[in-house]
Amino acid sequence: MESELKAIAIGALVLTGAACANNAQMQVPARLQPGADEVLAMVVPARGVQIYECRARQGAAAGREWAFVAPEAELFDLRGNPVGRHGAGPYWQAVDGSKVLGTVKERADAPVAGAIPWLLLAARPTGPEGSFSKVSSIQRLNTVGGVAPSAECTGDAPLRVAYTADYYFFTQR
Repeated sequence: MESELKAIAIGALVLTGAACANNAQMQVPARLQPGADEVLAMVVPARGVQIYECRARQGAAAGREWAFVAPEAELFDLRGNPVGRHGAGPYWQAVDGSKVLGTVKERADAPVAGAIPWLLLAARPTGPEGSFSKVSSIQRLNTVGGVAPSAECTGDAPLRVAYTADYYFFTQR
């Protein structure tokens, strides 16, 4: 029964992301808009985790805190079919082998509490020609979850926090 409930919850998160994909452009802050010479090529919902490690706190304050390490997610088309993976770098790799690396250009707080920020990333293709090889910018929108706890951490075990997001892939006109 517990595994069935988990599957239902995960399915609901994926459907929520896909449903939001249709109206997210209306709510996107201006600083997260891609260049005027770019057009939307595809929307890729993601489901996975944000990975954090417990590290010494930076700056004057003593103690330990959760530090972001990497994303790890499966990518889907709007029908729910797997299309690739998202991981450390960050990178997005399609099942056809095409791959892009991203660099954060802008960020904005998510409009939903407890969700990782929305982003605009510059994309640089690496790898063979394919469905992701022409991507020039990526927006991360409609995020749910993924935020590390605000409490001080102890121990050395990494923390994996579930998240969903819609990635909007743009190409040059």
